[in-house]
Amino acid sequence: MRAVSLWRTEMGRKYFGTDGVRGRVGEMPITPEFVMRLGYAAGMTLTHTEVLPYGERPTVLIGKDTRVSGYMLEAALEAGFAAAGVDVMLAGPTPTPAVAYLTRALRLQAGVVISASHNPYFDNGIKFFSAAGSKLPDAVEEEIEQRLDEPMGCADSPRIGRARRMSDAAGRYIEFCKSTFPTDQHLRGVRIALDCAHGAAYHIAPAVFHELGAEVVSIGVEPNGLNINDRVGATHTDALREFVISSGADLGLALDGDGDRLMMVDRAGSIYDGDKLLFIVARARQREGRLDGVVGTLMSNLGFERAIERLGSPFARSKVGDRYVLEMMVERGWKLGGENSGHIICLDRHTTGDGIVSALQVLAALRASGETLPEACADLALYPQKLVNVPIRTGFDWRQNPSIQDAERLAVEELGDDGRVLLRPSGTEPVLRVMVEGKNGPHVEDLAQRLAATVASACERQV
Repeated sequence: MRAVSLWRTEMGRKYFGTDGVRGRVGEMPITPEFVMRLGYAAGMTLTHTEVLPYGERPTVLIGKDTRVSGYMLEAALEAGFAAAGVDVMLAGPTPTPAVAYLTRALRLQAGVVISASHNPYFDNGIKFFSAAGSKLPDAVEEEIEQRLDEPMGCADSPRIGRARRMSDAAGRYIEFCKSTFPTDQHLRGVRIALDCAHGAAYHIAPAVFHELGAEVVSIGVEPNGLNINDRVGATHTDALREFVISSGADLGLALDGDGDRLMMVDRAGSIYDGDKLLFIVARARQREGRLDGVVGTLMSNLGFERAIERLGSPFARSKVGDRYVLEMMVERGWKLGGENSGHIICLDRHTTGDGIVSALQVLAALRASGETLPEACADLALYPQKLVNVPIRTGFDWRQNPSIQDAERLAVEELGDDGRVLLRPSGTEPVLRVMVEGKNGPHVEDLAQRLAATVASACERQV
């Protein structure tokens, strides 16, 4: 296969990125005033298209992670929804996939999560789920954006929405997660090291694995509003590697701040990313005769793609972002997909990516086969891949820059028949992601650094 360059199409929306609205707290769009308007616009868009019984108001569920700014943004959202005539249920600190599940289980009109996922505490964001527990299509987010340009109104006093606390959200979600694990299996005799990133799953994930029989030892379960994702969690796996080894655990699980990503560590300290974990689940389903196809993304490793094809399964790549993975899965009627960043979607278990549920699917595969993590990945040989995040200024036209185009073309030529180059702007951070992949590790590293340096220099020169 000839080396290819993949340029991601940027979305033309003003506020919504690949995972909702996100930014630094106190700066547009993550300000109390804007978030209140966002709640109002979302309330008018999401809940007034459904005809409800006479006298019944639409209801949305709001969950959040453990950032200190969550209190402020929760209040602003609540006010916006109430002004739109929408009732609100407040779930408190709740993983993103828990909001998706509860919205669907309670037959609510929408779910909202206040979180910036793996970002540091000073960032935050708002993302929405439909009544079906799925992330919103681009068209619905665009309609919300259009309403943001309209004046904010307020329902008549009798129709103003009300808010109430949901006291059993954690317990309901724990039981749901356990229900995705085979009833004829257990985790007795397994010592699991768990890193919850001081995030939304801190009070939920340990209970799930403990109640299935595992011996659980945990880090990242003491949130203080400022320490979410701080050198812990799925994006900082060194903490879990050290903890697995020091605690004598059989394996380790790392979630991110909102609980929808998963990384794993074996007892020797080796890291297992989304590609490896998705392969383990796909292989188990293939052995059971229920693997119809796998969706990855532009970032999925070439070695992973070829390993899936060796299983006799079709493979397809979506744009980067678990929302686009899900869209392609639904379009093709497939049940399995994910990203190497740790988002794994098992549509036969949940409507969205879920770190806890994904971990249970991997553990179920290992228990069924009697294998360890290294043994389950023995048939998967990943290509060396280097990703460099290059900070760029807003408005920098990297697509049309001649020096970047030349450097990209030369990198493709140097890689030859087995390699890929991917340049794409992040949907959540002001960076351009530069990825190079090929068979020769040092060459891949050199090409990625040279290309990243070209991008940085070009951005610096452009006025």
